[in-house]
Amino acid sequence: MDEHALELVRGGDHPVGVLDPPGKRNERAHLPDQRQRHQRAQGGGNHHGLGEQPGDCPLRTDQSHHPSIPRGPPVHLSAWRAGPRQCYSPAVDFVAGTFAEPQRPEGVIEDRCPADLSVLLGRHGWALSQVDRAVDAARAAQPSWAARPGGERAALVRRIGEVLKGRAEELARAIALDVGKPLWESRAEVQACVAKAAITVEDGLRLVAPFPAPGQPDAECRFRPLGVVAVLGPFNFPVHLPNGHVLPALACGNTVVFKPSEIAPHAAELYARCLAESGVPPGAFNLVQGPGPVGAALAAHPGVDGVLFTGSWAVGQAIQRASLGQTKLLALEMGGKNAALVLRDADLDKAVYDALFSAFVSAGQRCTAASRLIVEGPPARADAVAARIAAAAERLSIGHPLREGVFMGPLASEPGLEKFLAGSRAAPETMLEPRALSPGGLRGWYVTPGVHRVRARTGSAYEREELFGPDLAVYDSSSEEEAVAIANSTDYGLAASVHTASREAFERCLSTLDCGVVNWNAPTVGASGRLPFGGLKRSGNHRPAGLYSALYCAAPVAILQGEPRLDRAKLAPGVGWVDE
Repeated sequence: MDEHALELVRGGDHPVGVLDPPGKRNERAHLPDQRQRHQRAQGGGNHHGLGEQPGDCPLRTDQSHHPSIPRGPPVHLSAWRAGPRQCYSPAVDFVAGTFAEPQRPEGVIEDRCPADLSVLLGRHGWALSQVDRAVDAARAAQPSWAARPGGERAALVRRIGEVLKGRAEELARAIALDVGKPLWESRAEVQACVAKAAITVEDGLRLVAPFPAPGQPDAECRFRPLGVVAVLGPFNFPVHLPNGHVLPALACGNTVVFKPSEIAPHAAELYARCLAESGVPPGAFNLVQGPGPVGAALAAHPGVDGVLFTGSWAVGQAIQRASLGQTKLLALEMGGKNAALVLRDADLDKAVYDALFSAFVSAGQRCTAASRLIVEGPPARADAVAARIAAAAERLSIGHPLREGVFMGPLASEPGLEKFLAGSRAAPETMLEPRALSPGGLRGWYVTPGVHRVRARTGSAYEREELFGPDLAVYDSSSEEEAVAIANSTDYGLAASVHTASREAFERCLSTLDCGVVNWNAPTVGASGRLPFGGLKRSGNHRPAGLYSALYCAAPVAILQGEPRLDRAKLAPGVGWVDE
């Protein structure tokens, strides 16, 4: 399967069994002072239920108008609630080949399932001192790892892919419970991780293979590893996106320190266990858990030679500021305010479905999610399209990520939910209002989709900023040129799609859209792992990932080869030479 796009996966019915913990309940006898405790939701308060609200979206299973959205008969919630309330032992770090919690924690993260706050996934300690330990371990291991033959490193990457495949269901369930992503999506994420191993070895490493200068036999280019790289992962693809950095980094001879999102510690730990099972040498890959200060310390650490980051523009800026005066490489994948263009000749059924999928898959928590739909034609045409999308959005199945037939799970955190609802309330005209809900009585961070109509551009924060939730604004445009201008009117430039029957029209849009990904008659969330993936403007720093990830994991070295003995006939003018 192509990397980055799970995107085009339209999973069918998936069986759901009892939620069984991978190990016995592990109670911790002593924890640091609760005043030091960092809640799972980046300092959020107590996890309280949002309560049933009038008009909450029901758990729909009749998806007859959208047959490729996962659907199935209702499943009683007892099918997964039968498990114990504590599902995991505390998440731990992996440093120098050993799994363990910090000996002297500076704080504790309490990790609750965003789909059901009554499920405690675990509590685990964190400490800034672990950053030094992990970087020291990576630096100690790097020379010997880089000295291994490239074929040996590539073989390890292939083994990692095999282990990930063998533990795919376990990983998918960990992702679903950590961040609330439906199981069909979580499975697709793991499939993308498996595919990345083959893509790295078969295609990515070709980009950093030695090559001679054309027509110059005494000149060649080779590549060397950076050294120690820090991988700072996001919560929305807690395994796939970090994996997209880790595998090429290891294959190129680097060692890695991975700091995952504190929202997804258990999926990250399970990923680390897969690498350990694959035979990664001690210190070549390290995992350090913790909140934002841990990531900040890792990014600024003088022993780190490169920072590979996926997250928001604000955090990306902070990493850049912290790196001033240092020579480390930065590869930053940041946000998007992505637009789907529907030209006059587009197939409206296809355009409406692709917009629906692009805006609301992953509950809108993708950097490539469509947040704007620009319809060419009179305002009445955009009105009709917006009404169709709103009606379809009301029929989406929302519920627990392990429940069969669910299209949308919850948002991943309480702060994310609050920010989304506040941002959506600023929309100028509401056709479908997003609301917090409690499907089946579940206490979690659930929300219904929002659809809004924008008739006049004002440059408001709603029109410019990423909401990172299930929200779609529908615009009308009088021409193709105006549609492109609206699409380009934000500070982001990650993804866009163009729906048109005309290749000429698509090519015109392609040449003027300020985006790193432009799809034709496809969702904005579609991409290929065998192509580069990255954005312009605030969406990136011109170091695309995907296939090109190997290029920021290795540094080119230019080599000129001269004659081994002095040729006196070639002395520079004015040089007097005296033999010994």
